[in-house]
Amino acid sequence: MRRSTMTEPVAEILLVEAEVAARVEALAKTIAPRIDDDTVVICLLTGGLWFCADLTRALARAGRHVRFDALWLASYGDARASLGRCEVRADLQRPLEGRRALIVDDVIDTGLSLSEAARLVRDSGASEVLTCVFATKPWPTPRAIEPDFVAWTAPPRFLVGYGMDAAGRLRGLPYVGAMD
Repeated sequence: MRRSTMTEPVAEILLVEAEVAARVEALAKTIAPRIDDDTVVICLLTGGLWFCADLTRALARAGRHVRFDALWLASYGDARASLGRCEVRADLQRPLEGRRALIVDDVIDTGLSLSEAARLVRDSGASEVLTCVFATKPWPTPRAIEPDFVAWTAPPRFLVGYGMDAAGRLRGLPYVGAMD
């Protein structure tokens, strides 16, 4: 970890770009033996987009050429705390009947979005539902779901970068930073 400079919009950089990339590569090597090329990777929009793109490329390097779909759920809006419910803004486009699905998201806080996504994917007929997040944060109460795969256990701070945002901003940072 290092302190941010005045030109960087975060209080502290927690993972530099190279560390992010190394964690994604390592995670892909862990996931690859558990899936096949018929697996549908489902990106949770919008935060999961950056991680999902890198993960699917890393899976290809590990010999897995998966299918792709996306599900757009909203549970935060522009707030820093969950609204306590999920809104489906765009549903799945690819048939899942009888296929394994791997749901990919940027971070798990309460688990609300990931739990709702898993329910929707199961209801769509997936034969197995696996979940994967780049970052998990400590939570004072049990979550609705625990992800099957995690790249990084983050501190209990407000994270930005690599898909994580502050009111829609800073998602495109190539590193993970803390705003507090």
